[in-house]
Amino acid sequence: MADVGSEDVRKPPWGRLTGFIRLYPLVAVTCLVLLLTGILLQYGLEQPVRLGASAYACVVAVTRAVSMFRSLGEGRWGIDVLALMAIASTVWVGEYLAALVVILMLSGGEALETFAQGRAARELRSLLDRAPRFAHREATGSVLEDVKVGDVVPGDVLVVRPSELIPVDGTLLSDEASLDESSLTGESLPVERARGELLLSGSVNGEAAVRMRAAATAADSQYSRIIALVEEASSSRAPVVRLADRYAIPFTVLAVVMAGTAWLLSQDPVRFAQVLVVATPCPLLIAAPVAFLAGTSQAAHKGIIIKNTRTLEQLAKARTAVFDKTGTLTSGRPVLDVIQAAPSQGPGTGEASDAERILQLAASAEQYSSHVLAASVIEAAALRNLELLPVTQATEHATQGVEAVCGGDRVVVGKAGLVRKSSTGFREAALHTGELAVYVAVNGVYAGALIMKDPLRAEAGETLARLHHLGVKHTMLLTGDAAGTAAHIAQQAGIRYVQADCLPEDKVKAVAAVRERPVVMVGDGINDAPVLAAADVGIAMGAKGATAASESADVVVMLDDLSRVALAVEIGKRTIAVALVSIWTGIGLSVGLMAVAMTGYIPAVTGALLQELVDLATIMNGLRALHGSGHTAHGTAGYKEVNVRAAA
Repeated sequence: MADVGSEDVRKPPWGRLTGFIRLYPLVAVTCLVLLLTGILLQYGLEQPVRLGASAYACVVAVTRAVSMFRSLGEGRWGIDVLALMAIASTVWVGEYLAALVVILMLSGGEALETFAQGRAARELRSLLDRAPRFAHREATGSVLEDVKVGDVVPGDVLVVRPSELIPVDGTLLSDEASLDESSLTGESLPVERARGELLLSGSVNGEAAVRMRAAATAADSQYSRIIALVEEASSSRAPVVRLADRYAIPFTVLAVVMAGTAWLLSQDPVRFAQVLVVATPCPLLIAAPVAFLAGTSQAAHKGIIIKNTRTLEQLAKARTAVFDKTGTLTSGRPVLDVIQAAPSQGPGTGEASDAERILQLAASAEQYSSHVLAASVIEAAALRNLELLPVTQATEHATQGVEAVCGGDRVVVGKAGLVRKSSTGFREAALHTGELAVYVAVNGVYAGALIMKDPLRAEAGETLARLHHLGVKHTMLLTGDAAGTAAHIAQQAGIRYVQADCLPEDKVKAVAAVRERPVVMVGDGINDAPVLAAADVGIAMGAKGATAASESADVVVMLDDLSRVALAVEIGKRTIAVALVSIWTGIGLSVGLMAVAMTGYIPAVTGALLQELVDLATIMNGLRALHGSGHTAHGTAGYKEVNVRAAA
């Protein structure tokens, strides 16, 4: 969307003027006509001025009438009806200056709307403007060739120079990289990546060139998916905006009745024109869209992509929040909770009984395991600053565990069955609900168990409390996990209703049965896609990459931070409040001006100028949705801490 604010500020004044004329020709021509009218009146040429200005007003009115009748044919009753009546009546009674001001007001209001929408959508458009376009691909002999980003295929080795955008999703081949991922997650601090870790397209490389291997095409990469969501968001239209359109019908009737009454009581047709001049509330159709664009812009700045503006109204009215468990209320990645070391089995085994020694050996062996828990074990060792031991031999048993020789010790790590048959003194670990064990044997002797759990997110309790404060009084947990684990997590989070052992179709039925609507459903996995689509508002935790969940959802949280769900609801409530205030402010001020105009105290030209000020005031009010309320700081406490932890 073009706007004056997007023009290059370095252009000379003449260039900016021509750009303005190109963008807003009706405004420019009307200003020129007004200027010529003023000059000619100074020379006493009132009759030619009257004829010329009236003719220009009639041409504009006829042109606008064509689009008005087209809209009426489509069932949309707009404010153009009143505008045309105002122009026609002022020309009829000889108030040609008022007619010109009304035309300037309408065209200027539309120009101001475009400018305001451009400002409100700035955060959204910046995503499109920054889309990667080229990549440096390594050819034979390590020679770099510049190719279009669309020509990159998975497996290509790319070089990203300092301060360049990561062109496609891929894995890091260099030892390390420092990236700015603020456009993807909203996190302003640099993110450090190590060899083998995922790089997301749209991230900005740091001060050193890095090598990476493409893992996806540009169309399937993270940044392209964000752009698709943004384009969908910017082209949608919310029910409350259509409601504003419908206000035009009773308002038009009211304006005509008041104007006709003024004419009847005063017996002066000029009074009819004076009332209609102030009865063209552009804010009715301008301020609400501006507020919605401002709301989606603010959400994007916070790492929340709202795919359609209808969703903002649903978020504002939300009464029930339904959560998935794994990856939503919990982190989705098991972490080490405690190490249960076995009692010493005899001489030479005391070292194996030491908790840190068990973890060091297990993590060293897990370097050669593809099991989902291997990374968690290695991460736990890194957090305790344990150096991994050299591995001279390793064998993985699919789905069961791994055997390896680490620093001279033969280590077996994995499930109970594998470790039991590989060691003496084995004993089953005592587990609580929601826990699992990784067993460890050293040199044929059972050494102990690493107790893992998928904990509740640190921000979950505050998020639930914030949602309740925002009017979401009913909460529910739907999960495919066992009842005991689900109940334990629900109790920790403060969720009252739990339904466990759910298949995807069970979740859809459960959401459909909820009476307190609208229903917000929060999930992250492929199995959540059907229920996200079935809910009134589906919110996908999409920070770990796009899935079927983010494709089916109405809102995608680009940061691995559950508290953004409450922030999305808060932005929705504030945006709707600002939009409705703008609508009613425009109507109220216009009705007040009409009442005064009925008495004859507001000349037609003055009334037109006053209505322009009303337009400006309500549009500026709509832009308030760009900024969070005072409650936002409370609702987002701890965001930066969570962001840093998630990025680490």
